[in-house]
Amino acid sequence: MSQQAQQIPPSSDEAHEPETPHLDFQGTTPYEDYVRADVLTHLQHTLSDDPGEMVFLVTTQVMELWFTVIVHEWETAAGALRENDVPTATAALKRSVRELEALNASWRPLSQLTPAQFNSYRAALGEGSGFQSAMYRRMEFLLGEKSASMLVPHRGAPRVHAELEKALHEPSLYDEVLRLLARRGHAVPDEVVRRDVSRRYEPSAEVEAVWTALYAGDETDELARLGEALTDVAELVWRWRNDHLVATRRAMGAKSGTGGSAGVAWLEKRARKNVFPELWTARSHV
Repeated sequence: MSQQAQQIPPSSDEAHEPETPHLDFQGTTPYEDYVRADVLTHLQHTLSDDPGEMVFLVTTQVMELWFTVIVHEWETAAGALRENDVPTATAALKRSVRELEALNASWRPLSQLTPAQFNSYRAALGEGSGFQSAMYRRMEFLLGEKSASMLVPHRGAPRVHAELEKALHEPSLYDEVLRLLARRGHAVPDEVVRRDVSRRYEPSAEVEAVWTALYAGDETDELARLGEALTDVAELVWRWRNDHLVATRRAMGAKSGTGGSAGVAWLEKRARKNVFPELWTARSHV
């Protein structure tokens, strides 16, 4: 047999075998340096022996991370609107829609809690309650749900209190939208443009008329597309509130909530409120 015939070519698997990844690092891995996974995965300190508490704790922490991302997106959108950059604002809002979908999915691990399961570790929460979340409060402030009283629980944390106080006195995302509409020549009343932004936004018939005109016009106009991006956000915020309501009702019925809230009754009131209200009411007139 010739020498050429004796040579066996490498198999397909051998020819394409991937190289071994770099495994030897002097310190922590670059992945750890960037993600800080070791920090994240050691922040869980349960206070009961019930295995379900770990699920509740991690799910709540994941929600806080999504709050942080969404606040970043909405602040990006608000900043872009101040600069009349509608495409950048709309892109940030669209990203936040996908993030809100992920946030809302966080309810799934908790959505079928029975009262007995929740009671097995509820005492570990003490007076802790989700309404005390500073990052969620920043979300609400960006949506125009302003309330100075909601700063009170954070008086003992100076940095958090200062961030919330700053957010309270800054225009909400919707305030920036309405100011943009006014600069573009739409009939947004001066009292709306110059309103005290530290107070909760109240619907305006004149603003409703502006949105009615925009929706009756060219639906490909960038302001109409901005309105739809805001509506997507508003719808998912409404779904978040309702998912919270249903999960709470299932886990504890009509009992008082932790932290002294009215529990389901308080959540029902929140779920009835529309975010960016004129974007919803204007549809009846188009």
